Amino acid sequence: MAKVELKKPIVEEISENIKDAQSVVLVDYRGLTVEEDTKLRKELRNAGITYKVYKNTMMNFAFKGTDFEQLADQLEGPSAIAISKDDATAPARVIAKFAKNAPALEIKAGVVEGTLYDAKGMEAIAKIPSREELLSKFLGSIQSPITNFARVMNQLAEKGGASECEAPAAEAAPVEEAAPAAEETPAE
Repeated sequence: MAKVELKKPIVEEISENIKDAQSVVLVDYRGLTVEEDTKLRKELRNAGITYKVYKNTMMNFAFKGTDFEQLADQLEGPSAIAISKDDATAPARVIAKFAKNAPALEIKAGVVEGTLYDAKGMEAIAKIPSREELLSKFLGSIQSPITNFARVMNQLAEKGGASECEAPAAEAAPVEEAAPAAEETPAE
């Protein structure tokens, strides 16, 4: 069997993984211990991210003709690839968080939704909250005024605020009745 035939399934595997990917992040994993690498893989797997080490030439062939072809210049030295099909910021976020405790791990570059980012750009993307976090913050900001209004109304009801509000209305009614009566008196 020729070498090309042996490499073809690997290139197809990479191509299949990146086909519908929202983001791909290249990582330099040199210097990680086996324990750290295992921990990183587990965290990425739990976040729904595909993480694998491939040869640079294989990734280069798989990237051709895709948005990820922009990463070809970064394929130097040992490289691992983190791929997310659901959350565009997840790979950068998980890897950056992990890298705080494992300084040997470095993000080389990444493509997020078709745009190439260098290491600094990926650090900025890592700070973006997940879609779920953003939605929960949005819903919380929408609910806040309604919740506050309900709380105030409840406090008024508990204090008997409704009877206090009726009292000024009752006082205003006799004043209005008294005014027409006063007008009738001079006419007599």
